[in-house]
Amino acid sequence: MTKQTTRFVCQECGAVLPKWAGQCDVCKGWNCVVEEVIRQVQPKQPNAEVSDDFFYSLDANEALGQLQTSQRHKTQIAELNRVLGGGFVSGSVVLLGGAPGIGKSTLLLQILSHIDDIENFVYISAEESVRQVMLRASRLNLTNANLRIAAASDIHQILGAISNLNHGSVAVIDSIQTVSSELIQAPPGSISQVRFCTQELVNFAKKNDVIVIIVGHITKDGTIAGPKTLEHMVDCVLYFEGDNSHDYRILRGEKNRYGPTDEIGIFSMTGKGLEEVSNPSAAFLSDHSGSVNGVAVFSGIEGTRPILSEVQALVTNTTIAVPRRSSVGFDFNRLAMLVAVLSNRCKLHFSNKDVFLNIAGGLKITEPAADLAVVAAIMSATLHKPLPKGSVFFGEVGLSGEVRSSRLTFVRVREAQKLGFSKIFCSHKTEDFEKTEGLEVMQLKAIPEILGMLR
Repeated sequence: MTKQTTRFVCQECGAVLPKWAGQCDVCKGWNCVVEEVIRQVQPKQPNAEVSDDFFYSLDANEALGQLQTSQRHKTQIAELNRVLGGGFVSGSVVLLGGAPGIGKSTLLLQILSHIDDIENFVYISAEESVRQVMLRASRLNLTNANLRIAAASDIHQILGAISNLNHGSVAVIDSIQTVSSELIQAPPGSISQVRFCTQELVNFAKKNDVIVIIVGHITKDGTIAGPKTLEHMVDCVLYFEGDNSHDYRILRGEKNRYGPTDEIGIFSMTGKGLEEVSNPSAAFLSDHSGSVNGVAVFSGIEGTRPILSEVQALVTNTTIAVPRRSSVGFDFNRLAMLVAVLSNRCKLHFSNKDVFLNIAGGLKITEPAADLAVVAAIMSATLHKPLPKGSVFFGEVGLSGEVRSSRLTFVRVREAQKLGFSKIFCSHKTEDFEKTEGLEVMQLKAIPEILGMLR
């Protein structure tokens, strides 16, 4: 027998409320609580007997066989393979999120043009018609005789269409927020619909050993829309970042059960689709003909890849009571802390000055090793004096003004040398790289040493 009950669920955070309210008590969001009808089905009695093949024994030989069976399927996009840890794994479910118009559908069509050892490709579009998808593929000059395209938004119809797929197949669902089931009395995109449809796709992928790629919308906060449990249900979560003011797109792995979670892939959006950026350091650095104050170069690490980026600072006088602290691509709270350290340890006065910080090229830096480059850029902008030409900075700055060491120093220095930089500013505890001819290393104990150099 089936019983129907109702509940009130917040569409932003998934909280269940006892009654309807204009504001969610948990996330404080407005007009996000909706009524959902739940059908409760009486559970069946569990089977008393289970066959012997229900469990699998695992020994060394069998484990090796399982790894060989779950081999990686590489794509023609090396940047994507890097983020995935070598390629797609059979039976895995990948969730791809990104802002509207960022290039998710373009990337998917380029992925489906060729994947090693994959014979069947299915692209289910729940937002566009088949003609619209084919027009995009034609514009990108992509052809694949094994790729089948369909338009559907009912999860049961989708599962019926891909039911004959097995090992050696890829199914793309674009997007999960527009897929729904008539068994759930809630509109498409609601938490109940998204959770139910995703679980059905996960079950299908695991049972049939099919690679399933799900596209997800993001909220205004930049996270994938739907309950947080959605990210726990899948095997891999990828975020496609970028904005319309820059041609560069960054594919970032947030979760990966079969590979690293700190790798990034860098692409450039062109008229022919997404192209890989082979030398991201050169792409994110400006070519200044002369010395410019307020600019420092940071040698950072994204996963195992070194990337040189440009840190730009601007310090101006202000007449308002509370000076502004603004940052783009860098944590605002960390910028405020570094400004306070400069004010206290270096006796620089910012009580009547606005401080603006920008990471050129649309990059977002979260690594603590960027502190030294940020501090150097602000010092240079404050004193209106450029930093030494050909210098690179990396190192974490503590509250006492000391410069702490960073990981993978050798990789950072090698990348800087490759692009023609000759002066390295780092912590005095840095010893894990070889000093070569033509390379000047400035090992700092505290940030006042940079101030003395500028003065």
